[in-house]
Amino acid sequence: MKILLTSSSKHGSTDEVAAVIAERLQAAQIDVKTKRPEDVDSVEEYDAFILGSAVYMTTWMPQAVDFTERFRDVLRARPVWAFSVGLAGLPKGKVADPMRIGPVLLAIDPEDHMTFAGCFDPSKLSLRERSIAKLGGATEGDYRDWDEVRQWADAIATSLYDDALTGHRDRS
Repeated sequence: MKILLTSSSKHGSTDEVAAVIAERLQAAQIDVKTKRPEDVDSVEEYDAFILGSAVYMTTWMPQAVDFTERFRDVLRARPVWAFSVGLAGLPKGKVADPMRIGPVLLAIDPEDHMTFAGCFDPSKLSLRERSIAKLGGATEGDYRDWDEVRQWADAIATSLYDDALTGHRDRS
């Protein structure tokens, strides 16, 4: 089974989460290829997908949104897991903006979506980003729970193995 893990990171935190997920899957003998979504030209060779994006103002990064739009049909037909990394939670209720997380994920119907806390390092931010963070009351720190990330990756590995044994991999 060949898995594609994409990661859209603005300041590196999401890429670090993706690296831990990839390490766990590789340790479970799963073939994982990690790429930036904008570097992917074709997805036909992959059996399943893990899509990750940083979240800013309740939206996924544009590259992650574009990836889901370009490959929507394949993503809907194969197993997909998604994760978001940020300092705030998901939007609640109906959200009309197609960039927001909810509609993006509804379009691909993932097996699971996990939201991981990110980290806030003002030295990596632009003046505008620091101003918005200050207004939002963000406190400097690394809030990522690495045990939670590893547990989620392990659960994906278990699901992939279970589905490989039973032959339930194609959702079309």
